[in-house]
Amino acid sequence: MSELKNFSGSIIIISFFVYVLVFFLNYQEIIQYLSFNNYQFRGGYLYFDTFNKTFIENSELWRLVTPAFIHFSFMHIAFNCLWIYVLGKTIEQIHGAIIYLGLFLFTSILSNLAEFFFTGPSLFGGLSGFIYGMIGFVMVNELQLNKEVYGLPPAFYFFAIIWLMLGFFGILELFGFGSIANFAHLGGLIGGIIYATILNIVNLKT
Repeated sequence: MSELKNFSGSIIIISFFVYVLVFFLNYQEIIQYLSFNNYQFRGGYLYFDTFNKTFIENSELWRLVTPAFIHFSFMHIAFNCLWIYVLGKTIEQIHGAIIYLGLFLFTSILSNLAEFFFTGPSLFGGLSGFIYGMIGFVMVNELQLNKEVYGLPPAFYFFAIIWLMLGFFGILELFGFGSIANFAHLGGLIGGIIYATILNIVNLKT
C-alpha cells in the first residue's frame, strides 16, 4: 500500500474514481465538469462553450488539466494507469514528487491545449498525453546522460514514435483502437522534451 502513497498512486486512484462514478454509478455530469470545455446536450448534439468563455469569462482553469482524468473504456484507463504505475513511479522515485507533479501539470496542459487548438472543441480525455510527456522527459534525460536510467530499452522510444505516427495516419482507428487524440499525444511528447530540457539547463547553471 505504500506504493499508493505517492503522486503516481494518487493519479491512478483519481482516474479510477472518476471512471467508476461515470460508468458504474452513472454520474455523467462528472465528464461535463472535467472536460476541456463545458458543454450542453441539446437535440442529440453537444454544444461546447468557447475557449474565451471557458477560461477568460468563467475562469474555469482546472479544465486545462482535468481532461487527463477522463477515460472512455476499461482498456483505456487500464493501459494508461499501467504506464503511470510502471514508468511514472520510477520517474517520481528518481526525481521526487515536486518535479513529477510539475511534469504532470505541464505536459497535461500542453497536450490538452494542442488537442483543442488543432482539432477544435470536442470531448477528449485520458492520461495518454501525460504518458507521452513522460516518454519525452526520460528520452531527453537518457540522451543527456548517455546511459539507461529508467529501465526502458532503447527500442521503446522507437516504438513510441511509430505508435504516434500510426495514430496520425489513422491506422490505429482502422484496427479498432477508437478515436485517438493524436495532437494530445504529440503535445505531451513535446511538453516532456521541453520540461526535461529546462530542468537540465537549470541544473547545469546551478
